Amino acid sequence: MAEPTLTEVFGAGAIQDATTLTITKADLVSVGLTASASNTAESLLAAIVLKARDFLTDTAFTSNPDQSITILSGFDSIVQRDNGGGTFSTVRQAQLNVNLHQPDTFVIDPDNF
Repeated sequence: MAEPTLTEVFGAGAIQDATTLTITKADLVSVGLTASASNTAESLLAAIVLKARDFLTDTAFTSNPDQSITILSGFDSIVQRDNGGGTFSTVRQAQLNVNLHQPDTFVIDPDNF
C-alpha cells in the first residue's frame, strides 16, 4: 500500500509546494466547520483533526503498513473548568488521540511520517 495522500487525509482541495500547505475550508464543511473569513484558530484546528480522523483510522492503519499515524477517539469526560476568580463551569472534554507510530528512536521527527 502507499503512504496516505494529502487529499485522502485533508480533502480534495489540499495541495502543497515547497513552502506552503493549503487545506480548503470547503473540505472541512463535512466535519461541521462553517467556513467564514473569521474562523478561529481553534475551530480550524479542530476541523483539520476531525477531517484527518476520517481517514487515519485504526482499521486503515492495520491494513496499510505505510500509514504511520492514527487518530482515535478517547474517553469523553465531564470536567470543571476554572473560569478565573474562583468560578467554575461544567464542560465536556472530548479526547482525540493522535498516535504517531515509528521505530523507537526516542525523538519525534515530522520527517519520519
